[in-house]
Amino acid sequence: MRKRGRPSADDLLTPAEWRVVEGIRHGLSNPRIARLLGVGVDAVKYHVANILAKLALRDRRQLRHWSGVRRASALHHRSLTMSEPETLGAIGQIARTVSDVAAAEAWYRDVLGLPHLYTFGKLCFFDCAGTRLLLSEGEGGAAQASILYFRVADIHAAHARLAALGVVFLGAPHLIHRHADGVEEWMAFFNDPEQRPLALMAQVRA
Repeated sequence: MRKRGRPSADDLLTPAEWRVVEGIRHGLSNPRIARLLGVGVDAVKYHVANILAKLALRDRRQLRHWSGVRRASALHHRSLTMSEPETLGAIGQIARTVSDVAAAEAWYRDVLGLPHLYTFGKLCFFDCAGTRLLLSEGEGGAAQASILYFRVADIHAAHARLAALGVVFLGAPHLIHRHADGVEEWMAFFNDPEQRPLALMAQVRA
């Protein structure tokens, strides 16, 4: 006879718990994670408690710096055979904050003529001859510093090398987005000595 209930997950955490982990590692609050996942805040709190217990972590801060990778991730399988150098590569993305993303999208597309890649909510992406431009709607506008994203082949190796040199990361490398073709976007954020934002980025194919 088949057992009742949810089938066991072939991983350390369940898919729902992994989604909460990625939100926390990206610096999101419980209410923000709940809105993105379409669940209640109490459900997020329940997942956080289970995650901390499973990983034997003390608090949310430790979880944000935990560098685990889900088994289903393209990065998990690729990291088993990675032997590429972990030095910083070309700038893969530059982010700018705008007050009205719809107006900015129209201007960069129709006036500057930049190829529009895609838009997710209040995030809009353009191609600048191989470097991606991210326009993000938010407070501050031009007063906020642009974020430079450096491409790396192995984001965990690059993260470990820079951390050993004294770079303080805001959290562990984490999955930002999975495209329809299976390509995963991974990022890790840190600051320069003047506290201006920088990031590592890696695109990992299945």
